Amino acid sequence: MDALEKKLDALTDEFHRLFGEAEPGIWSAPGRTEIGGNHTDHQRGKVLAGAVDAAMYAAAAPNGSDTVRIKSGDRPMMELRLDTLAPQKSEKGTSHALVRGMLAQCAGRGFDVRGFDACVCSDVPKGSGLSSSAAFEILIGAVINALFCGGGLSATDLAIMGQKTENVYFGKPCGLMDQMACAWGGIIAIDFEKPAAPVVTPVDFDFASARHSLCLIDLHADHANLTGEYAAIPSELKAVCAAFGKEVLREVPEEDFYACLPELRKKAGDRAVLRAIHIYNDNRRVDAMTAALSQGDFDRFLTLVRESGRSSWLYLQNVVVSGSTADQAAAVALALCERLLGERGAFRIHGGGFGGTVQAFVLDELLDTFRAGVEAVFGAGSCHVMQIRPVGFCRVR
Repeated sequence: MDALEKKLDALTDEFHRLFGEAEPGIWSAPGRTEIGGNHTDHQRGKVLAGAVDAAMYAAAAPNGSDTVRIKSGDRPMMELRLDTLAPQKSEKGTSHALVRGMLAQCAGRGFDVRGFDACVCSDVPKGSGLSSSAAFEILIGAVINALFCGGGLSATDLAIMGQKTENVYFGKPCGLMDQMACAWGGIIAIDFEKPAAPVVTPVDFDFASARHSLCLIDLHADHANLTGEYAAIPSELKAVCAAFGKEVLREVPEEDFYACLPELRKKAGDRAVLRAIHIYNDNRRVDAMTAALSQGDFDRFLTLVRESGRSSWLYLQNVVVSGSTADQAAAVALALCERLLGERGAFRIHGGGFGGTVQAFVLDELLDTFRAGVEAVFGAGSCHVMQIRPVGFCRVR
């Protein structure tokens, strides 16, 4: 019996121990990695993303009541009644908010959601930059979809519902990239010009075929203290867009932006201007990255990864928390990657940034040395070697 089967058996046994003899189904949803397009999604831009082999699992069954009960690891049992599905201020930033939000989204689409019991286990390290919150949203959505919606919700449906849940219920102003990658699986290029109907293009590429490993360096940042830094990016970009009477940068032609640069510097400030420059450039890079992988030009892809990382550092400025001098973990990690890899491979800030995670593409022959060098500084287990998972949310048993 392999490790996954043992995990699923243990999850089923735990379900029976807690909830009785009802036979549960088991669903799964993966974590995700952002491959290209740093902070472009909330500007209706373009991203390249992938699901990873770290995943969450839920054994679940209807319980015939108006209460949802979820046991996750060593956390206390979560109980949530269905008599109110409105956002609760006291739940901001909690798993309760994510469950309530997904239930509300399904009910809002006309489905008769009812109570259910679930046991959850996870291989997605919380705070590791693999988007554990989006994976959890998609997992809960997958359970509700199967139990009460007849499987009628698509990957994109669940992703859009997850984003709204995170924005409105959880209180994080994220874009749609995390949820789309977790829901769809594989490597996908996404164009968010029409947020209600994103255009998804699967990209068939195996990093192992290029003799490289995808590594994510967990810097052990407390994301709860970084929400203000994340929120400042769309807020400042909104000030740029307001000068043109628009909501997001995708609606502002780049030529008009540069033509109004002196005025924009006064109205929105230089950091906002620099962040907008990054968005324009990274949108183009996503197209180029997608083409490079589709054509098997991995050297070109690595060059673009390095360019994106440099842009995030210089223009987007999401490597160091504003005003922080003693704590610059992401900057140290980037410097360490440069020392360990030199001109080989590529590395960049990953996802939201500000001390969360650094991504690296490492030659297989350098992997052991690279991982040892990283973990000597950031601790054992801080360098996660990931594989792309070909499927998104699914029923596994």
